[in-house]
Amino acid sequence: MKKRKDDDYELPEMTARDFKKMKPAREVHPELVAAYERTRGRPLKETKKVPVTLRLDPYVVEVLRATGPGWQTRTNAMLARWAKKEDGKRVASRK
Repeated sequence: MKKRKDDDYELPEMTARDFKKMKPAREVHPELVAAYERTRGRPLKETKKVPVTLRLDPYVVEVLRATGPGWQTRTNAMLARWAKKEDGKRVASRK
C-alpha cells in the first residue's frame, strides 16, 4: 500500500484543558448543523403510510413478488387506483 505523506503526522492526545475549551458544533457553526439536520434521511411525506397485516392467497403473493423488486410499491399503487375508482362510484351514487 502506498504511504501518504501525512501518515507520519500524529495528533497530540487531548488534555482536560482541551476538553474544557470545546464547544458544541451548534454554537460554533449553527448553519452547518442546520443544513446537516435537514438533509439526513428520506424527505418527509405529507401522508405517512400505515403498516398493516394482510392475509392473501399464496398464489396472489407469488404473482406479485414475481414482478421483482418494488412489488409492494406497485401493489400499493394498484390498490390506490382501485380505491379512487371505488370512491368515485360512491360519490356518483350520492348525487
